[in-house]
Parts: sequence; structure tokens; C-alpha cells
Amino acid sequence: MNHLKDNYFTRMGDGEGIWMSKTQITEEVLAGIEDAVNKGKAQPMSGGDVDYLIEILTMPEKNVSVERGCEGITTFDAGTLKMAVRSGLPIDSTTALLIHERALCSDTMELCNTDYSYKQLKNIVYEEAMAMERAQMNCIMPIFYGAMPNMGLYTKPDGPVDNWSELLPQGKVLEAMDAQEKAAELCTNDMVYIGSVLAESGACGIQFDTAGASGDADLLAALQASKILSEKYPDLSITMGMANEFTLGMHGKLKFEGERLAGQYPAKQVKTVAAAGVHSYGPVVNTNSSKSFAWNLARSLTHVQEATRVASIPVLPNVGMGVGGIPLTTTSPTDCSTRASKAMLEIGKADGL
Repeated sequence: MNHLKDNYFTRMGDGEGIWMSKTQITEEVLAGIEDAVNKGKAQPMSGGDVDYLIEILTMPEKNVSVERGCEGITTFDAGTLKMAVRSGLPIDSTTALLIHERALCSDTMELCNTDYSYKQLKNIVYEEAMAMERAQMNCIMPIFYGAMPNMGLYTKPDGPVDNWSELLPQGKVLEAMDAQEKAAELCTNDMVYIGSVLAESGACGIQFDTAGASGDADLLAALQASKILSEKYPDLSITMGMANEFTLGMHGKLKFEGERLAGQYPAKQVKTVAAAGVHSYGPVVNTNSSKSFAWNLARSLTHVQEATRVASIPVLPNVGMGVGGIPLTTTSPTDCSTRASKAMLEIGKADGL
């Protein structure tokens, strides 16, 4: 009868259910905060915020919710893949949009293709544009179009550019840097082309998801595309979700608006994406599956709180499978996802998820 004593049900980062005492949870929370402070140079949470986070983690309810008035906007990446692909429901993408709007009460939704990369969309972009037009005629909520920069697709043998991941181990550093710069230019051009077609078909917004997955050049491509599209279509909403809490320096010397991209954590990432004309930013803090949910949530929350403290645009943290403190499982346990959502909105001061 663990729940009758000083034991609280929680989980590890791999989803395993465990019981911990309040003292153990407190220690995990403080250790998670310390990791974010030491590595990301974030400010530690205040004593009051730490106490409230521990209260959220030890609430007896299986699922929790925010206080009235603290609600946030919900957004989605890979939005129309959730039902048709991951849940195996035989419905098309525009039907999934209607279900999200009229049955699940989503605030916004994203239209997307199964191959979730801008390069792969070039051959079918006009079919996607027709789907966007149909969606706009049927839906009331804002509809985005989303995909990943996924710059690695521009490398040989599938693309025209040498693979920097093969060049670097050979000591060909300059050749690897040159390959990334060429790939970033191609990737930017494709995202501008596809974003333009979708914008002119009525899309309310464009999402650049998992930006920086191939490193700082991948992020640079997304920033450059955002800047061009935001100037070309002033009414088009642009949102950018990151790949990691730390921008990998695969190139190492790339800059945007004078700021080096490699090594940026959320507090700097949010300023960089805002300078590119992006209207909302989705920080990603990856889950360590060998650490507890309390450790992971405290670490994520510290990074997010630091980003919201300096942000000039809305911050919508990624809170799902393997990010934002959520365990690395294919289906997120709601005892964790609801606690993470409540903490991100009430303590992290996020504008939504």
C-alpha cells in the first residue's frame, strides 16, 4: 500500500512506473534544475516555483489540469499524422483536421504529408495546396502547413551534396563546411518555394519543425527561409520548433544576424528565431530516459522559464514523446503529460504547447 505512506507514483524517463518519497522527488527536482543551470546558463527557479513543482508532482490525482485562467493555446507538429498513421484510422488528412476541430476542440492544427520533409514535398506541393484550400473552406481554426528542413536529405547518394558526416571523420573539415553551406542554400530555396505555394493556397501559417536536426546549417536554412517568407507574406504566421535544447555545431562558424548559431540554448534560440521574423517558438528539451520524470521535468522547465523570461514572441514548448520532460514512449502517459503541461503553463509561463 505504497500510496498510503510517503510514497508517490511517478515514472522514469523510459516510462517505467516507480514510487518515490517526497524527499527523493525534491532531490531529483533540484538536480534537474542544477543541470540546466550548469549547462544552459539558465537562472534557477525560485524557491516558490520549486515548491509548487513538487506539489504538482505529488498531487494524488492520476491526471491534473491548470487553474482556470491559466489555459494555453495548443499547436501540433506532424498534426494530421496522429490519427491516420500513428493510430491507424483510415481517414484522410482533411478529415483529421475536422475531427481535431469539432470533436477534440484543438485551437490550431497542422496539415502535413507522411514524408515530413520539405525536400520531398516538391513533387506533390500542388496536391498539398489543393488539400489546404479544401481545409480552409471547411475549418474555422487556423490551419498551418508543416514539415522539417531535414537538410541531411541533400547529401549523396540521394542529393547533390557531399555528406559532411563522412567528410569530418576523414579530417576534411573545410570540405564538410562547404558541403553544409551548399546544402543550406538548396534547403532554403526549397522551403521558400513550398512555403510560397502553401501561403498562396490559403495557409494561415507555416511551421518549420525540428529545426537544427542536422546541426547549425540546418537551423540557418530555416531562419533564412523564415525571413524571406515573413517579408514576402506579412500576414503569414510562422512558427518554428527546435530539434534540441542545444544547437549542434556541425559547421561551427555559421551566424545569423551576427549571432553564432552553434551552442545556442533556448534563451538565445528564441531571440534568434524572432530576428528571422518567426511569430512563435517551440523549445525542445530532450528527455534522459535513465533519469526520473521529476529530474527531466525540472530540467526542461528551467530552460523554458529562461526562454519565456527574455522572449519577445510567444513560447510554445514541445511537450510530447521524449521531450519537455515526457518519458520516451510511443504513447505518452497522461499522469506525466498533464503534470508537464500544468507546470509549463503555470510555472514556465509558456503561452501554449
